[in-house]
Amino acid sequence: MSPQLRGALDLFLAAAGQGFNSYIEKRARVSQLAELDAKSDEELARMGLRRDDIPRYVFRDLIGL
Repeated sequence: MSPQLRGALDLFLAAAGQGFNSYIEKRARVSQLAELDAKSDEELARMGLRRDDIPRYVFRDLIGL
């Protein structure tokens, strides 16, 4: 996981008040985070995402955002 994505994930989870970053890293969604992080900014834009949106996108069903 890139430092930029890790930072965005930390900020997202801290803002959501969840505090379960270590738990989340062990779950299957980490592969989705890495897969999206490996995409270029252009590929993400075609999906309607920015790099900082990746954590919110991956965990949208758990957090309700």
